[in-house]
Amino acid sequence: MFHVKPIDPRLLRYARATRGFLAAVVALGAVGAVLVIAQAMLIAEIVVGAFEGGLSAGDLTTPLVLLAAVAAGRGLVGWLTELAAHRASAAVKSELRGRLLERATALGPGWLDGQRTGSLVALATRGVDALDGYFSRYLPQLGLAVVVPVAVLARIVTEEWVSAAIIVGTLPLIPLFMALIGWATQSRMDRQWLLLSRLSGHFLDVVAGLPTLKVFGRAKAQAKSIRRITADYRRATMRTLRIAFISSFALELLATLSVALVAVTIGMRLVYGDMDLYTGLVILILAPEAYLPLRQVGAQYHAAAEGLGAAEEIFSVLETPAPTPGTGTVPEGALSFEEVTVRYPGRTADAVTDVSFTVGPGETVALVGPSGAGKSTLLHALLGFVRPTGGRVRIGGADLAGLDLAAWHDRVAWVPQRPHLYAGTITENVRLARPGADDDAVRRALRDAGALEFVEALPEGAGTVLGEDGAGLSAGQRQRLALARAFLADRPVLLLDEPTAALDGATEAGIVAAVRRLAAG
Repeated sequence: MFHVKPIDPRLLRYARATRGFLAAVVALGAVGAVLVIAQAMLIAEIVVGAFEGGLSAGDLTTPLVLLAAVAAGRGLVGWLTELAAHRASAAVKSELRGRLLERATALGPGWLDGQRTGSLVALATRGVDALDGYFSRYLPQLGLAVVVPVAVLARIVTEEWVSAAIIVGTLPLIPLFMALIGWATQSRMDRQWLLLSRLSGHFLDVVAGLPTLKVFGRAKAQAKSIRRITADYRRATMRTLRIAFISSFALELLATLSVALVAVTIGMRLVYGDMDLYTGLVILILAPEAYLPLRQVGAQYHAAAEGLGAAEEIFSVLETPAPTPGTGTVPEGALSFEEVTVRYPGRTADAVTDVSFTVGPGETVALVGPSGAGKSTLLHALLGFVRPTGGRVRIGGADLAGLDLAAWHDRVAWVPQRPHLYAGTITENVRLARPGADDDAVRRALRDAGALEFVEALPEGAGTVLGEDGAGLSAGQRQRLALARAFLADRPVLLLDEPTAALDGATEAGIVAAVRRLAAG
């Protein structure tokens, strides 16, 4: 946040594009400062020449042409700054989204299960996009605020030290007021983003569960809940805007009074003949330019505040400690559980306790037990999604905790209880397991999974486009497509988490037979 640090150093660490952009902003700010000073001097020269020297427009051709060139130069600098800002913003947003995805992958399903999907979606989309204001408006003004006042003061002090002293005395008041305003608005900015995240998460949950809510007559109640959260967000936004307008007014008033103080002293000196017109005009033109960048930083801070609030959430995810990955080579051999105990964070009871068994090569083992006995937990431990609280999972005699999980996953095909199908064709969903597989291999996998019959009955066959999460298919059909994906992978280890729970008896028998054929080689 600005009241602590104008530039969050974590942006420099997590988004490398920020570094080059800041250097470009400072360089363009320096060029802009030189042009501002040149413009003031040329305007003063033209005014003095016309009114005191009685020069005609023809006599002032050179300074007029130079003034036009300086104005064009300032426009070009502004355009380049805008271009650099948008390019940096796009690069940073892409990098942060990539890092968010990488961190979520590293944290694994165990961490994702404890998060609201809607909040994560809002963070990766609207939250990252909110950084546009920070890069396109706030940081460029911050670069100008670093360079322009210093350059302007250096020019003024060479002409007249009293005005320079007034500016030096009043200029620090603007960042002081900005810091005070930042302290006052921090909680409101954080609350605004929190409400938006809550609204996004709740809305996505309601949409996903709308059929259930409709059946139980709770759709209208949820609509009221969304209206209430929306109203809270609107009120928080209006309160933030009110503070932004008041703070902008305070900064404008302070800058105006400071410039007026400089103008009064110059006017008095001009009246008494203690200063020539050229010097007075140069100082009068430059004085507002010394305050303008700082005023704009204060004004643009509020435009960037939502992005800063979202950045805090992004950094909290990126800084969440991830389990240290192993690097060992995955050996061949049996899978074994040695007194494995798993307890999830925040739970008082173990999910599984002291489980031991071994699965040899070519062997098929079924874990049988009532719902909640820990069957899925054992599979998650074997996949490395959860770390055992006690005991070890071994692959070919090596502790799974020390092995390269990516290499281990390359040897495993997995069908979870609730498999996810992506928006796309059936072929694309099945081929996810082996992108290079041809159509014949996809067809064989569909046949082995007992899905070929219903797929061929669809109007477009395997080219039928599915909705998100397999919308338009029954639970059993989604399960069979997930099985086809696992069969196509054709990996040494096949893990099935209740693969026949949503299937009829005949299809279940076919799936069991296919699994036996696959296990046999």
